[in-house]
Amino acid sequence: MSERGSLSRFRLRRALDNLSSKEGRGTELISLYVPPDRQISDVTNNLRQEYGTASNIKSTTTRKHVQDAIVKVIQRLKLFKQPPPNGLIIFCGAVPRGPPGSEVMEIYSIIPPEPISTYLYRCDSRFHTDILENMLREEESYGIILVDTSGATLGVLRGRRLEIVREITSGIPGKHRAGGQSARRFERLREMGVNAFFGRVSEYADEIFLHLDDLKGILLGGPGPTKHEFQDKNKMHYTLKKQILVTLDTAYIGEQGVKEIVERSSETIRRVRYIEEKELVQSFLYELGHDTGMSVYGYDEVLNSLDQGVVKILLLSEGLDAKGVDLSCSVCGKQSTRTLFGPDLLKFEENLNKEICTECGSTSLSLTQERDLLDILADLAEEKGIDVEVISTETEEGSMLLRSFGGIAAVLHFASR
Repeated sequence: MSERGSLSRFRLRRALDNLSSKEGRGTELISLYVPPDRQISDVTNNLRQEYGTASNIKSTTTRKHVQDAIVKVIQRLKLFKQPPPNGLIIFCGAVPRGPPGSEVMEIYSIIPPEPISTYLYRCDSRFHTDILENMLREEESYGIILVDTSGATLGVLRGRRLEIVREITSGIPGKHRAGGQSARRFERLREMGVNAFFGRVSEYADEIFLHLDDLKGILLGGPGPTKHEFQDKNKMHYTLKKQILVTLDTAYIGEQGVKEIVERSSETIRRVRYIEEKELVQSFLYELGHDTGMSVYGYDEVLNSLDQGVVKILLLSEGLDAKGVDLSCSVCGKQSTRTLFGPDLLKFEENLNKEICTECGSTSLSLTQERDLLDILADLAEEKGIDVEVISTETEEGSMLLRSFGGIAAVLHFASR
């Protein structure tokens, strides 16, 4: 998947979890949403007005924190001549680290995965992440086709947004033939009407669904047997035919039927990503089990394959608990990096003053940077144009990836040996 896919969702979810956990002592945390069509100069002027308004805050500490945060946000905005194509989101405020007086000013900039349409400035005791959370839910689309002998309804479900795109009538003759017509002629005319109707529905489906890059599947429904006949005889593009996830009975077509099929398909929709994850891990297990040489696992082996550029898909578990730490020796200046898993990181930090520099033998090492290993590997893969998939631990395969293979694996373009 692309950056809009599992890696993007994981990073956004992780950022939201981090932001949601923060709480100010008063209304000291600023949330700023800037749509792409908003001028940076207008936003800066609004913030200067808010700075003046904040001078009326009675609490000296709260007033200082709010004004300091506004200054920080204005400084961050100076880095942008105009908002990015999807807009810009900034969170800033004094976050307590302990008792009063321990507050630290923190600032976060996020480029949203989809365009934002509303300008928002909010000063509160928490960061307002609702809009971003909705985007996280709205990354995937599902096509909806409801069909019966009277007509058809086509719609798109994206997150919580449900849109009816087109409604058409069938033009199929009724079941009772006109006087003077033979039964055979009537059935032939009706069959022609059915085929023409199915052809029109298929054309509209191609027109509506084929351009949706994030289409995860199609929900097919309707009253009576017509939907099954359509499934057998439809002329949709072959990629859409393969994406029919369920075929369900609904009491109606139209808006009421669309809502009904969405409600009845909730479990199927929820499981789509799980199925993708299972198939991704199974593809790795297949190569491993058949000893094709086209799979590797473990940090060192995967890192080596990434360096060689032979990785086709990088699989990383979202449960991966590992860090890459950069160290510097204050005596000889040697820079080094170490990879630490799980509780080893805490032990390392506690005993850092006992660690010996491999260059000069001194115990003067300091930790200069700490990053999640998942981000290090994902960034390296993306630099080389390699697909990255972040796998949850909610499936048996995902749990196996973490427990049995350390949460790091890859499928290769060709055998590594």
